[in-house]
Amino acid sequence: MANISEAEIREVVSQVLNKMQTSTSTDWDSTHYGSRKFVGVYSDMNEAIAAASDGYRAVRSMTVEQREAIITEIRRLTKAEAPVMARLGVAETGMGRVDHKTAKHILVADKTPGTEDIVSNAKTGDNGLTLIEMAPFGVVGSITPSTNPSETVICNSIGMIAAGNGVVFNPHPNAISTSNYAVDLVNRASKAAGGPEILVCSMVKPTMESASVMQSHPLVRLLVCTGGPGVVRAVLSSGKKAIGAGAGNPPVIVDDTADIAKAGKDIIDGCTFDNNLPCIAEKEVFAFKNIADELINSMIKNGAYLIDSAQADRLASIVLVDVKDKSGKTRKIVNRECVGRDASVLLSKIGINVCKDIRCIICETSFDHLFVQEELMMPILPIVRVDNIDQAIDLAVKAEHGNRHTAHMHSKNIDNLSRFARAVETTIFVKNAPSYAGIGFGGEGHTTFTIAGPTGEGITSARSFTRQRRCVMADSFRII
Repeated sequence: MANISEAEIREVVSQVLNKMQTSTSTDWDSTHYGSRKFVGVYSDMNEAIAAASDGYRAVRSMTVEQREAIITEIRRLTKAEAPVMARLGVAETGMGRVDHKTAKHILVADKTPGTEDIVSNAKTGDNGLTLIEMAPFGVVGSITPSTNPSETVICNSIGMIAAGNGVVFNPHPNAISTSNYAVDLVNRASKAAGGPEILVCSMVKPTMESASVMQSHPLVRLLVCTGGPGVVRAVLSSGKKAIGAGAGNPPVIVDDTADIAKAGKDIIDGCTFDNNLPCIAEKEVFAFKNIADELINSMIKNGAYLIDSAQADRLASIVLVDVKDKSGKTRKIVNRECVGRDASVLLSKIGINVCKDIRCIICETSFDHLFVQEELMMPILPIVRVDNIDQAIDLAVKAEHGNRHTAHMHSKNIDNLSRFARAVETTIFVKNAPSYAGIGFGGEGHTTFTIAGPTGEGITSARSFTRQRRCVMADSFRII
């Protein structure tokens, strides 16, 4: 990550944590933070869309340089206020870690592409000149998650504004205040850079009804959803152009050619980043039998706590709960009270008390264990022993459930790496690194928190939020 060191992150986080001791729930809500009232937050979705449309018309009349000036100010404010948004995110949702959320905001500020991502193309030939340009849609309607609330708002805003759009958000109901803080930040940046006072908008109280209004409103030309399978399906059935970033269940394969000590550290670092909230994070491990013990020992040295099968089953009964679907059939879903919690908190629920240095809970399981099959989004990592690469790939592909989101592998065998990549067909495939390298944190390439596997855009950026327009001049303007 560029421009900030781990020591600097620890310092700002320490300051924020000290402030947390004296803060109260009255310091902030979905409309204000302290004495500052949020700009661009509405009680009616129709009003929010109208304001976003005004913002679109204003930014449409701007030069690309003026748009980039707004984005530069968004980046600056995001870095300056990253610890505040991190604190709000943890306090409001109860999920994740302040230090890691701080790092995620700085990553977004540094590595989300701006207007440089919008590139025009020209083709000349005997029949003249054709110019292809990337044009805005107009107003983009965006649904954002509780796992990365302010990070997603800011990342989406940078890309959508770079593309020339106005934006209206319908945030997750469990992260309204944090999301609206980010909306206000974008609008403050716009005004400071000479743009419209209101460029992006949100809701005081987002609901399914407000999302429905957004999805059907004629001024909203593009829908972008970052969330669970249900909301993604709803957006994709709207009849409009939609970008869907759905769930994943990323598997990890470790074969016997890997650097096992590094693999153990990398897997724990990735799995525990923000307590496993990122959808790209390692969720289950398939380890060759002849290196499994060494891998587990490396994980333990790097902050993992090994529980036995009985303890794993007891923990599973707590972190996964029964619900009945419309047909009356019972199925398991994750317990929201456990998502994104510290490993020590989860262990305490089964009577195990550990120090804060314990970052992850590991356990050996069979392939059909719920920890393998369900995306938990908490620092619990099941390990399945396998005989060979054929079995590892077969089980890992099945565990990924066809989401085609993210997969990981630790190996020095090029053939094994290539075989798994071809078989799993994921949007992101990370080799010999923690999962977060896949979004530019310690790896090359830009970042995003909207990874559109279901609709094919992949690692979204500004160009994802544009439509192509073609201008043709026949039989003229070719100079050679």
